[in-house]
Amino acid sequence: MLCGALGGGGLLLAGWLLAQPRTSGPIALVQLDARMARHQREAGLTADRRHLTESPRMRRLGSDVAGTLDARGVRLPGRVAPALALTGQSYELFLARSLGGALVGFLVPVVVLGPLTIIAGFTPVIPLWFMLIGALVGLLMPYVQLLRAADDLRRDFRHMVSSFLDLVSMNLAGGRGVPEALQAATSISDGWAMLRICDTLEAARLQGITPWAALGQLGSEVDVDELRDLAAALALVAEDGAKVRSSLTARAESMRKRELADAEGRAAARSQSMLVAQMLLAGGFLVFLMYPAVAKILG
Repeated sequence: MLCGALGGGGLLLAGWLLAQPRTSGPIALVQLDARMARHQREAGLTADRRHLTESPRMRRLGSDVAGTLDARGVRLPGRVAPALALTGQSYELFLARSLGGALVGFLVPVVVLGPLTIIAGFTPVIPLWFMLIGALVGLLMPYVQLLRAADDLRRDFRHMVSSFLDLVSMNLAGGRGVPEALQAATSISDGWAMLRICDTLEAARLQGITPWAALGQLGSEVDVDELRDLAAALALVAEDGAKVRSSLTARAESMRKRELADAEGRAAARSQSMLVAQMLLAGGFLVFLMYPAVAKILG
């Protein structure tokens, strides 16, 4: 068994070395540009990123996995990048957690069912499909958790954007220009979303990019349509002299109405789930009351 394991490991390593793709110069440059853009986005994260410490070992493991996926042209789902930008988690750490979850899910059936089969006196044989299902669940668990956390943060971000629209509108009504109105609006709050917008505007000023273009890029990164709409409206103000103050106020009001409808919908869904739980409890209590009489009649 040991010799077979060593021989199989050698053949697997040889096959893996032979299967390494040959990267040409243009492809290597594209991969380098993608890594640089990802690191720039990570460096721009502020409130949810400054105090976040990540394990260097996990980062190195995730970096190796990311290099392997990039070399083979494997791309993750499109919802991963905006979710990582919102939660402040690095791409490498997400890959490392996914790989670790798959490994743990693959070994859990062996750890749980192995001792039980030995105690029960059966042959400790674990079906391979059971282990593969565990690995798939462990692989998808970080992805599901990431999307759930990103949805909560995106909802908070939209709530902040509605207030930001009102502040920008009031500053425009006071006679300020677009850059001054944006800077004044971001100085009101110290929330993580407002700090994110403030740092985006500051980076745009240092890089020589227009503030509305930077806001549009931020909206694309975090997948918030309201920021992209705001960037388009402010571009009209700066380039064509359009007056969109009333439009910004109307957008803020519509966003608040939509948030209120969303909150009411979530509350109604939770009320229905509580109703189902109460019905199950009532049904169990009825069974508990009826069981002695039914057992006596059938007996």
